Amino acid sequence: MSKKIYLISGLGADRRAFRKLIFPQDFELVYLDWISPQKNESLDDYATRLALNIDTSTPFYLIGLSFGGMLATEIAKKLKPLHTFLISSSPVYSQLPWYYRLAGSLRLQKLIPIRLLKKGNGIGLKFLGARTDEKRILLKQLVVDSDTTFMKWALTCILTWRNKDLPLNLTHINNGGHFMVYANAAEISNYIVQKISNEHIRSHIKKIQYLNQDKYHNN
Repeated sequence: MSKKIYLISGLGADRRAFRKLIFPQDFELVYLDWISPQKNESLDDYATRLALNIDTSTPFYLIGLSFGGMLATEIAKKLKPLHTFLISSSPVYSQLPWYYRLAGSLRLQKLIPIRLLKKGNGIGLKFLGARTDEKRILLKQLVVDSDTTFMKWALTCILTWRNKDLPLNLTHINNGGHFMVYANAAEISNYIVQKISNEHIRSHIKKIQYLNQDKYHNN
């Protein structure tokens, strides 16, 4: 049976951010592309609508990148995936950088000119983790292709997010910057595959143990 993984990209990005991740053929990758936010919609409510694209009739995994990790956290609390992987993200408000929390309390997002970022400003791209020409070219194209209204809404959600609850079965991959999903794709792919494979083995062993116990009691 294939292992289904739903992937949510980061702010200013789309499924192209995951293009260097490599998974075995028995993994089915489903990209949850962005949907247009409603006026004054909260991150929690947006996550609920985005999750309508998830088939909950079969077990699944979640991968969230940066802002997508925050959405994956909200979805995981509702739908209970087998495991959730956050890449370059934070599962709770307290783990956000202090300057994010300060900016949110001061409502500085109202003053940030998103149009400057969409011009591919070099400083902004470096802040997002693009430190080589290849990475800057990809990230600049991702940002330029992004919808300005969506980016403004998402930035407000990031700076006003106040989640305190950790979902079950969560792995936090966060030691290589916001562009590590591209720069360290092989290592991340191998880690996730190994983690999922180990869980499948443990699940299979538990199932065998349960069947053996049931067989013993019936005899």
